[in-house]
Parts: sequence; structure tokens; C-alpha cells
Amino acid sequence: MSRAIAVLRPEPGNAATAAAIEVLGLTAIRLPLFEVHAIDWVAPDASRFDALLLTSANAPRHAGPGLAGLRSLPVHAVGDATAAAARDAGLEVVAVGDRDGAALVAAAAASGVRRGLLLGGRDHALGSDPIIAEAIAVYASDPMAVPVEALDQLAGSVVLVHSPRAARRLADLIDRVGIDRRTVRLAAISAAAVDAAGGDWERIAAAAVPDDATLIALARSLTD
Repeated sequence: MSRAIAVLRPEPGNAATAAAIEVLGLTAIRLPLFEVHAIDWVAPDASRFDALLLTSANAPRHAGPGLAGLRSLPVHAVGDATAAAARDAGLEVVAVGDRDGAALVAAAAASGVRRGLLLGGRDHALGSDPIIAEAIAVYASDPMAVPVEALDQLAGSVVLVHSPRAARRLADLIDRVGIDRRTVRLAAISAAAVDAAGGDWERIAAAAVPDDATLIALARSLTD
């Protein structure tokens, strides 16, 4: 019998990922650990920058009206989902990275970007690279209360980990309620998420490309 696949990402991504899993005939456990919401921010003068850097689809989704003043900036985005959200917001995507934020910044620098504007989350760590002229938080991702009985479902499952922050919280919750990590397999969005999860899992692997389809395929390979 195949293992269930647990989805920890916030809505609306949680429902979309769970639905994609269920289309494959697999069981999805919907267990968001965070809730994403917009926060107040002031859009800077776009002329100060030569590119807009986006590492999460949540940035264009939650940036609101302030994003309109930045539409003249070419966008460098991590992953197809972020690129699609940027296009939906009326932005022009010129490059889509297939790894993580650090790799995106390196590629943007190699392409000639010198004054990038990074829009991200309040808890996002990226922002110290020389080509990032300014980093602005446009959304927050706050922890949600998770009942113990909901966490109990994770024993014997494959868990999708969409970020290093989610990996750290998962490890903390699992340990807190006394679930044996050796009964849980992790499919992580990146090597950074693998590192954040720590050790002692039954199996853990990182997706070759940081997109949902690749991550789901990886999780499917871990269900047997």
C-alpha cells in the first residue's frame, strides 16, 4: 500500500498541490503549517533599479497595488510558479531560475544585473548579495496552530517540504509530539530545505528542480 503524501505549504498552494497528488490516485494529507498574508509596504522609485528579483510566488500574489509602479523592471524569478504569478500580475519575466534564490541572484549578476530589487517575505533570509540594492518584505508567513491528532497522520507518510523554514518547523513539531523521524520520508524542494530538516529521517531527498511537479514526482517515488 502506498504511503500518503503530506502537504505542508500554505494556501492556496496547499489545495493545488493536494489536488495534483490526488489526480495520481494517491492520498494527500492537507496540513498547512503557515498562513500567508499581505503586509504594508511602500514601493520605491523603479528608476533606482535594473531588475526585480522574486523568489516566491507569494510576493507578486500579495504585493498589491504597489507592484504597478515596478512593471517597468524585468523580472528574474525562481521557478515556474513564481514566474507565472509574476506574469499574472502584469510583470515581464526575462529569466526563470531552476534552483534556489542564491542561484537566481548569481545568474542575474552574470546577466548584467547590478541594482536588483528583491520583493519577498518578512522572514526571508536572502538579501545580502552585492547586486541586491534593496530587499522589501511584501508578505508575511505566520505559523498556524496544528492539532496533535493532525500531526499523528505524518507517521508513516511522505512529507513535502517547500522551504527551509517549513523543514525546521516540521522537525520541531515531529519531535515535540514524539513521532519517530525514522517512520517519515521527506521530499524537499531544495538542498537548503534538506539541510534545515536535520537528520534521522527514514529517507530524505531534494528535488532536482524547485517546482511543484518535480517535487510531487519525487514524493511519488518515495511512497513505496
